[in-house]
Amino acid sequence: MSESDRDKSRVVLVTGPSGAGRASAINVLEDLGFETIDNIPLNFIPRLFDDATPLARPLALGIDVRNRDFSVEGLLELHGALAGPARIVDLLYLDCSPEVLMRRYSETRRRHPLAPDESPSDGIAREKTLLDDVRARADILIDTSELTVHDLRFEMEGWFGQETGQSMAVSVQSFSYKRGLPQGLDVVFDCRFLRNPHWEPELRPYTGLDPEVAAYVAEDPRHQAFTEKVEDLILLMLPACIEEGKAHFAVGFGCTGGKHRSVAVTESVAAALASEGWRVSIRHRELERRSAAPQVGHRGDLGGRKAG
Repeated sequence: MSESDRDKSRVVLVTGPSGAGRASAINVLEDLGFETIDNIPLNFIPRLFDDATPLARPLALGIDVRNRDFSVEGLLELHGALAGPARIVDLLYLDCSPEVLMRRYSETRRRHPLAPDESPSDGIAREKTLLDDVRARADILIDTSELTVHDLRFEMEGWFGQETGQSMAVSVQSFSYKRGLPQGLDVVFDCRFLRNPHWEPELRPYTGLDPEVAAYVAEDPRHQAFTEKVEDLILLMLPACIEEGKAHFAVGFGCTGGKHRSVAVTESVAAALASEGWRVSIRHRELERRSAAPQVGHRGDLGGRKAG
């Protein structure tokens, strides 16, 4: 964001096909400090800006085909009309492939709003065609076809994490090299040289979130020097990244299975960065896949799991 834009009010219009993640995106924006209103009729929106009082905080408005006065023309006209010298208005479009949308509808057994008495596939096709022009005019487009809710949060933080005056968001993630590198990492460190709890039968069922495993990894004589050097390097880089205008910085730690060493190191480094005042989120990709980890949390000034 340029210096000239910092004093402007920020409004984000969130839309996209049903099932693509609009509601989840609204929830993330609310967590980031936005005021959020979902499913507001289009003709009500201009009334939110009747006076010249600047917005107290950024505003996100969820709009989709269920809005009683929804029209593509109305949405695009609104997008243009709201922008002005004192206001930045972004149209955020959450997209998704028809195949994934169909799978999501099959899993939830919900009716599609454009085909309540037909197959969801009919409604998906109609809605995708209806929204073609909106998609083409979007300022920000996020395809959620391959994203988990945690991936979506990561993506949203990258776009909007600085809007409420928070410092640059830092994401620290663990992963398994068997599944490849996560998308969007800025820096990656390999933890496979540390001794592996997998080969200890009493530790194998546990994860790096368990104290016994974390202690075992930390007892490796190379662990302390490694984590201290990594922390010093990251702390050197973060202020420079802010100067470059980055809103989000992602660090990855990988090991063979993404269950023990990388998890323990991720927790340790995230706690150290949070203790230095950085806003840190933690992801354990392989534990999320196993449904064995708590929901992604935040350290530092956003609450959630606190740094110890």
